[in-house]
Amino acid sequence: MRRSSALLAAIAVGALAFAPSFAEARAGAGSSSGSRGSRTYSAPPSTNTAPSTAAPMERSMTARPAPGQAGAPMGSPAGAPARSGFGSGLAGGLLGGLLGVGIGGMLMGNGFFGGGGFGFIGLLLQGLLLFFVARWLIRMFMSRREPAMAGMPRMGQPAPMGLGAMGGMGGGGAAAPQPSVVVSPADFQQFEQLLKSVQAGWSGQDLRAIQQVATPEMAGYFAEQLAEQTSRDVRNTVTDVKLEQGDLAEAWSEGSREYATVAMRFSMLDVTRDSTGRVVDGDVALRTMATEVWTFVRAPGARWLLSAIQQAR
Repeated sequence: MRRSSALLAAIAVGALAFAPSFAEARAGAGSSSGSRGSRTYSAPPSTNTAPSTAAPMERSMTARPAPGQAGAPMGSPAGAPARSGFGSGLAGGLLGGLLGVGIGGMLMGNGFFGGGGFGFIGLLLQGLLLFFVARWLIRMFMSRREPAMAGMPRMGQPAPMGLGAMGGMGGGGAAAPQPSVVVSPADFQQFEQLLKSVQAGWSGQDLRAIQQVATPEMAGYFAEQLAEQTSRDVRNTVTDVKLEQGDLAEAWSEGSREYATVAMRFSMLDVTRDSTGRVVDGDVALRTMATEVWTFVRAPGARWLLSAIQQAR
């Protein structure tokens, strides 16, 4: 009897040890990934919302700078800089993101980007066209480069409703990079809406919707994570997302791109169900809280896109 009880206990422990974990199942899966331009491997300044440093980037298509170069993290290993399989920069992001989303769509039974065999080819051609157009624009703007927007993000302004403390610079951390970018209350409203749109696309497993609000690189990561859910026969939904507090960590420009890194604390209903609809993680009536550092990118005057998510320590 004792031997049978011990055997059952061992089986139970083994099942728990090797069972898949559904914690941190929301969009981003509790990891730190994406690109922040030349600051990808540098920790963003701390803020009131995220007083500790953000977790270092675990996955990025941006090449890691060699030791001693600008943007290199402290204690970075010597040797050749790490590169993604598709290279760095815009071309690597487009190709890697397109392939990642295509693989995700295939594994979820939707074909490449849910558009059949020709859908992927067409999107690839569009991506290549955008790449060459963007490269031409970058060269043109670099040759005629005007002084970047001056001034720090404005402090002391009343934050838009629902944005909490998202209206000024966070406390602590390093000085803002130069040249800086002015981030307006309308931009903060975009950040809040992007938070909700990303989670909505994630919950609906809608890759097209995700592609509208995220860079190809981030869309590729999301596609891989959704494909993993499908292979495990589960589905995670994040609903009723509410931004509780947020503030700006830093905003800067690099050539023809503008970046803004924002710390956000938000609550949600985070539930994972199996194929029968049974809840295997989370509670349909219990809200959970998360604090993450999101980075957004845009061309001056264009709309923001999600380019990175880092976990707050």
